[in-house]
Amino acid sequence: MVDKDLLSIQEARALVRAARKAQPEFAQLSQERVNDVIRAVAEATAAQAEVLANMAVEETGFGKPQDKKIKNLLASEKVHACIKDMKTIGVLCSDPVTKIVEIAVPVGVIAGIVPSTNPTSTVIYKALISLKAGNAIVFTPHPSARNCIAKTVEVIQGALRACHVSPDLVSSISLPSIEGTNELMKMADLILATGGPGMVKAAYSSGTPALGVGAGNVPAYIERSANIEDAVTKIMSSKTFDNGTICASEQSVVTESCIADKVRAVMEAQGCYFLAGEKLEKVKRVMERGNGSMNPAIVGRDALSIARVAGIEVPQGTRLLVSDEKGVGAKYPFSKEKLTALLGFYVVEDWREACELCTALLHNGGIGHSLSIHSQNEEVIREFGLKKPVSRMLVNTPSTQGAVGLSTGLFPSFTLGCGAVGGSATSDNVTPLNLLNVRRVAYDLQSQGCSCASSTSCGVSTMTGVSAPTASAGHYPPSAMLSGCCHHGANHDAVVAPQAAAAAAGGLDINAVTEMIVAELKKVL
Repeated sequence: MVDKDLLSIQEARALVRAARKAQPEFAQLSQERVNDVIRAVAEATAAQAEVLANMAVEETGFGKPQDKKIKNLLASEKVHACIKDMKTIGVLCSDPVTKIVEIAVPVGVIAGIVPSTNPTSTVIYKALISLKAGNAIVFTPHPSARNCIAKTVEVIQGALRACHVSPDLVSSISLPSIEGTNELMKMADLILATGGPGMVKAAYSSGTPALGVGAGNVPAYIERSANIEDAVTKIMSSKTFDNGTICASEQSVVTESCIADKVRAVMEAQGCYFLAGEKLEKVKRVMERGNGSMNPAIVGRDALSIARVAGIEVPQGTRLLVSDEKGVGAKYPFSKEKLTALLGFYVVEDWREACELCTALLHNGGIGHSLSIHSQNEEVIREFGLKKPVSRMLVNTPSTQGAVGLSTGLFPSFTLGCGAVGGSATSDNVTPLNLLNVRRVAYDLQSQGCSCASSTSCGVSTMTGVSAPTASAGHYPPSAMLSGCCHHGANHDAVVAPQAAAAAAGGLDINAVTEMIVAELKKVL
């Protein structure tokens, strides 16, 4: 009898080898061909959005089919709409002043770690952004979501075959184990980690470069100038979306004493049930396991299901179970992240006290992630924006939908970076641009025969306000004549193809040199 862990390790090795063989050939394709591939993948997964959503709920027990379908469509249709015109292959841009050409270089084979809370949508999203950047990706699924993830990969591979590219560009371990996942992380070129804190920590400890995300303990502050009806409606739509399984969902409402009664009344009218006494104690007893982690028996469940698990009666139509909370920390379970229909409720005197409380809540397991504020006071919004330790602040919008890019202009993403403060390598909503390296071809800035000992003698100055040196046609790449530098930003609309340039003084043909460099780079991409 063969050990399952050994089989998982061997499978991880085989999948990475196959991906490593397929990826260089894929990276040689033109931007147009890569765009055709990701369009085909997006269309194929969007067509199966409902089927995959139902499979995810049936297998994991988390969330709602209709909301999982929306997430699948976000991951396919909206992600594709945002990346379809993005320049990610070959020459990205060039600058006539700095005389630098930026060239995209895929990272290679990516290890995709997938959570059970958002399994199918995460696979679709990570596959699309990986392929767009010229990479292959091998997924390691959460064991409780193995089948729906495998089905999603099967749909993607079908689209790849139809485009006449290798299906090995996207694959998944069929026998997931900790040992197999560790082997995958060691062999990959980059880890894209979405999951619990333990898994993300393991990714960063693997020795392989990683992009991981932290927990989200999102406070939602309703300031006294807010439209209370609108604020509560948006919080409810966010917190109940897929039963709170997205880490950007609100975990606590913070409001001011002068409007607290009205906020509470509106929340009750919209389906919040405020727990007290023995009912509150019973719910607290089922919220966590012995080690303080979330109880999977209530994660992604609706309020009525949680009430049944806790053995309490609540009114029909209850959408969220809410607890008045006084403290923050390990002894106060409603002050922590709760990926389910549970919500903490805090009352403060003014925005300054709210500022301190929100910071404390973020430090209690959500540092670097997200914060939601409902206010018409731009000064208060600005103060929160300047001082809160988060990577995204959502203003007058549902936190879940806002953070993932459904209701805001943020990039649609299921990997939400928490920045260095949150132990993450990025604060971005991760895009294809996070999954490629940029090679910079830098041309000499000095005129012929000029000594570099003195920058001023070459027309270069480090003083602010001094004009950059006049570009000489013979000393910068031909493509630089028509484009400003993109500085690796999210929009590469300014990208231009190399154009002819005058020969340099002394007979050096820069046009020919540039063509030679690009040709050599294509061989090693």
